[in-house]
Amino acid sequence: MEENKNTPVQEETIEVVEDVKVDETSNDESDSGEVKETTGQENSTEVNEEDTPKKEEKKGFFKKKDDAEVKKLKEENDLLKDKFLRVNAEMQNMRRRMEEEKSNLLKYEGEELIKRLLPIVDNFERAIGMDDTNLEDEVSKFLSGFKMIYGNLNSTLQGYEVVAMDILNKPFDPNTMEAVLAEEVEGMEPNIVVDVLQKGYTYKGKVIRHAMVKVSK
Repeated sequence: MEENKNTPVQEETIEVVEDVKVDETSNDESDSGEVKETTGQENSTEVNEEDTPKKEEKKGFFKKKDDAEVKKLKEENDLLKDKFLRVNAEMQNMRRRMEEEKSNLLKYEGEELIKRLLPIVDNFERAIGMDDTNLEDEVSKFLSGFKMIYGNLNSTLQGYEVVAMDILNKPFDPNTMEAVLAEEVEGMEPNIVVDVLQKGYTYKGKVIRHAMVKVSK
């Protein structure tokens, strides 16, 4: 009877020992896993530290590239802006010139017709200059009609602001006169108009025919 009672006790002891071995094995495996995880984290940290300079180098390269492109675009923008301002100024000048030309065309409308009439006026003046002081002779009677036509024509031209230049005994002006003859005149300064060979005219203040004159020297 005593031997049977002791046998179960031994079996229980063996089971407890086995359980302890299993727990120690699991603890060893757990510790080795933690070591592995720690080693992996350290390796990852080393890789990240090695990649950081490369990333910064790439970042600096792209930054320099972007700065160069921005500078280039700014220069192109300034160039285009300058061209735009120049073209705009040229367009404004062209528009102003066209407006001035148009205004002048309207202002001096009929200028060519008036220029064609001036030689006719000259012929009337030459014919009238043939008259003498005797108003009863045939020549004076004939020229009386010329005088009337000349007076009407001259009044019409003056109504359009066509004016003969008053230049006799005045200093020579190359802007309004052409000197075709020169002679010495006693007591007169040089370059004074002593005779008008052909009258000069202005149309609304604009010289449309220069006077042909003789000047002193």
